[in-house]
Amino acid sequence: MRQKEQIISDSGMKKAKEKKMVIGITGMPGSGKNTIRETVHEFGFPIVVMGDEVRAEAKRRNLEPTPENIGKVMLQIRAEEGPEVLAKRCVPKAKASGSQIVIIDGIRSPHEVNEFRKEFPNFKVIAIHASPRTRLKRLLKRDRSDDPKDWETFIERDKRELNLGIGEVIATADHMIVNEGTKNYLRKALRQLLRQIVKNEQGR
Repeated sequence: MRQKEQIISDSGMKKAKEKKMVIGITGMPGSGKNTIRETVHEFGFPIVVMGDEVRAEAKRRNLEPTPENIGKVMLQIRAEEGPEVLAKRCVPKAKASGSQIVIIDGIRSPHEVNEFRKEFPNFKVIAIHASPRTRLKRLLKRDRSDDPKDWETFIERDKRELNLGIGEVIATADHMIVNEGTKNYLRKALRQLLRQIVKNEQGR
């Protein structure tokens, strides 16, 4: 856990224990959130993936994890239980973590941000931005079952995400990382940003 120790200094450990830090990650599909998750795991911090809740719900409904089904389930559960439903499902997982820092991946709407801030007043949002062409290239390379396989499906998914309010979340994020480069660039940028966020919180 050497990298984790570099982010949380010994002098700030006591304060961190008293106040859990929860950081949300937002970004359009293919912006680089997978690399963010990989980097966070290197630090030893737990990460709660909001999209896993949608995929689990699709499985409970006996639906294949296709882009169309995942999109429908995402909209259905929000219509049935409210726009902040996924945040409500993830809050207990963040609270149950014994870590001083918890990462929430997949923030998509202002309702979710508000729900997390109700439970964690110092909740911060990091937005990852990349151009549509760059994002599609990454998704095609990743080739996950719920990823779009062509430009039309990609645009349809983008529209669905934007209709949820992700554009507003990105625009009002506390921090922004532009990710048009390599994975190593993104990892370095995230490490620097996390150190900055933790340092600012420790100074309060």
